[in-house]
Amino acid sequence: MRTELEKIVGGAALDERPIRDLWPLAIMEERAGSPPPRVLVARPSGREQVVAILRWAGANGVAVTPMGGATGVCGALSPRAGELVLDMSSFDRILEVDEMNLTCRCESGVNGLVLEKHLNERGLTLGHFPSSLPGTTVGGLISTRSSGQESSRYGSVEDMVLGLAVVLPDGTFAAPRPGPRSAIGPALHQLWLGSEGALGVVLGAVLRVHRLPESVVGRGYGFPDLATGLEAMRAIMQSGMRPLVMRLYDAEDTAFNGYDLAIGGCLLVVANAGVAAVARAEADAVRGFAAAAGDLGEDPWLRWQRHRFDLSAERLKSFLEPPGSYLDTIELAGPWTVLQELHTRVKSAIAVGGLALCHFSHAYEQGCCAYFTFGGSGDTEQDARSAYMRAWEGAMSTALELGATISHHHGVGRVRARWVADEMGGWMRVWRSIKESIDPQGVMNPRAVGGAP
Repeated sequence: MRTELEKIVGGAALDERPIRDLWPLAIMEERAGSPPPRVLVARPSGREQVVAILRWAGANGVAVTPMGGATGVCGALSPRAGELVLDMSSFDRILEVDEMNLTCRCESGVNGLVLEKHLNERGLTLGHFPSSLPGTTVGGLISTRSSGQESSRYGSVEDMVLGLAVVLPDGTFAAPRPGPRSAIGPALHQLWLGSEGALGVVLGAVLRVHRLPESVVGRGYGFPDLATGLEAMRAIMQSGMRPLVMRLYDAEDTAFNGYDLAIGGCLLVVANAGVAAVARAEADAVRGFAAAAGDLGEDPWLRWQRHRFDLSAERLKSFLEPPGSYLDTIELAGPWTVLQELHTRVKSAIAVGGLALCHFSHAYEQGCCAYFTFGGSGDTEQDARSAYMRAWEGAMSTALELGATISHHHGVGRVRARWVADEMGGWMRVWRSIKESIDPQGVMNPRAVGGAP
């Protein structure tokens, strides 16, 4: 295997090591003495090498998983011994920024923060800010169907991708199609958004970018309870405004973040952006929608900005260092009508270890994301694992019962695999048909989107 791949990429572009993403359960298993297996990692440097690798893999029955920044948190990157990982870090070029048409053409291995800084220097932004941005790649954001902190204004990654350059499992190359939109058949590149490497290898993307706003006005508000805060969020979104950021913290998360509000009080952080006059006018309108709240000034907004990327990979690992500890997040989304019940029931399910927090963000006219954080410890590693899985079981079953989605933006991986068919229903047959048609030999990531355990 190694000898044949050396002929394609060269010996210097091959190594063997354990590979996994940041799925907390995998970190816990490694802590307990079960590290991931060592696998062969190839680092191709051009399209022809990717084509040759996939053709070789198909001929030899070797499963291949593309790898970006390895900052996923669901276990989608979990290769087994005898499989191959494609390290896409050599595809790191920003090829073109078109300031007239507001597009950017780049390769899939470009780091998310590097791309954002490159655009900022030109007065532009992608508007995509997951909390893991410093460790992400464009390809990883695409493969997980990512969303970011400013999604209420700029949309999620599916709204930013105008086209993809992809190598299919049999080595066929598909290039981006032209224009901001086309009615020549379905937008088939959208199949790759959220596919977790199951349909081929993304080489690059054409992305929609935006001009940086002239002005940003942000403030914090203290609501007396969660229901009043959620109603304000709904009213703001359904008014036609598109806030840059809007995040409502439940009472426990408000206190956890250091805000001393009355019992049951919830913090709402809102920022409006655009031409200066528009940003000011929208901020004034938000103040009207927040009439039931206390105005906390701009400090909560400034504080949130300072800490928006604090949940780094290294910090996550440090939380999981003590034996028997566990910590994770679960991001669900549902319509406004179910969010309060979703919050109550999921908080009860995940509170087995003591830490149970929630904030609401990624708002739409129809609803928003409920982002839960939970953690605790067990007397033994098995106790910790059991408590961790009970929390997931409770959250997933609650979401399905209430008609909420079991994942808003982290993807599927291994942690959600057993519940994917429950949410997708008949669409699971469509997905499996697509996967089997594009990848009949099963070359690409076998554990993607509810695949092998």
